[in-house]
Amino acid sequence: MNTNEYNVLNPIISEGDTGDDVIILQSKLKDLAYFFASITGSFDEYTERAVMDFQKQNGLIASGVVNEETWQKLYQLTDELSPATYDTRPVLRLGSTGPYVTELQSTLKTLLYYTGEIDGNFGTSTENAVKRFQTNNNLTPDGIVGRNTWSALSSLYSPLAICEGNEGDQYIIYTVVAGDSLWSIANRFGTTIDAIKSLNNLTSDVLQIGQQLKIPTSEQNATIYTVVAGDSLWTIAKRFGTTVDAIKSLNNLTSDILQIGQRLKIPTSEQTTTYTVVAGDSLWSIANRFGTTVDAIKSLNNLTSDILQIGQQLKIPTSEQNATIYTVVAGDSLWTIAKRFGTTVDAIKSLNNLTSNFLNVGQQLRIPTSN
Repeated sequence: MNTNEYNVLNPIISEGDTGDDVIILQSKLKDLAYFFASITGSFDEYTERAVMDFQKQNGLIASGVVNEETWQKLYQLTDELSPATYDTRPVLRLGSTGPYVTELQSTLKTLLYYTGEIDGNFGTSTENAVKRFQTNNNLTPDGIVGRNTWSALSSLYSPLAICEGNEGDQYIIYTVVAGDSLWSIANRFGTTIDAIKSLNNLTSDVLQIGQQLKIPTSEQNATIYTVVAGDSLWTIAKRFGTTVDAIKSLNNLTSDILQIGQRLKIPTSEQTTTYTVVAGDSLWSIANRFGTTVDAIKSLNNLTSDILQIGQQLKIPTSEQNATIYTVVAGDSLWTIAKRFGTTVDAIKSLNNLTSNFLNVGQQLRIPTSN
């Protein structure tokens, strides 16, 4: 078919644009092996670079702007692809049943969007999980699993699938995108350059776009948190002594939008925990609370005096790898916290030496979590 015979309805788009047209663009570029990053619906610098490469390879002006001529060429070339290139899985919606629904539920459960039974029945809980996934990935949140949603589930999240090595060591698979370096990847996932190079048998620091890397990780480095009303990535990161980027990377989030009931993996340290100083604190009282010593805290934080500031964050040495620190917010109770973290009221009270169920906003609690 001649390029001029394609009646393209997509608008002109460029860097900074967002929406379904960008998702279509990224999907077509991925099908044609020009785009290796996540399908996000956001026209970023990686998308622009892929567009320019596509334009250059197909005799178009390499402007990075997707005009009618570029759209026509994209449609022409993707239409010429073998049907096997495309995702042939069916459209799923409320009421669907069968093995594809089972696959969908399993994937959503792995990604912490779905908590129900994997029974092959597309019910309201599955639909709600799909809507949350679509919202977080800039897709139309209609609860219908069509090609774009299937593509996002497989293309966007498969690069971060949890794997297990021969000796039980866990790692994730990460796909290198433009701008990546071993340093930036190691920093993003809380590991080291040497650890990544060793696990992948790399002899140099040179990376290739589209290259897949094993990233060492451990389930003990993360705890599961359930989003409640009023939460944001910033408040959650602050509460757990981590960063927004660390949470987004660990959960492969492409936006800051959260849903009530959504479950997040929160990166935590195996050897230390982070504590925020509140009024009345002293090094002695903090050390006593966490079962450590003043000298140990001062050494770990490079402190030269015993003076503390309200809001100051301290690293607290701990050998309790099965505990994380939670900061009480308005509306919390021991029962709701225990339920959120899959533990019991008695376990929390015992670990924190509490003699009553009364809590204060801003109070720091150690939460027992399973290894």
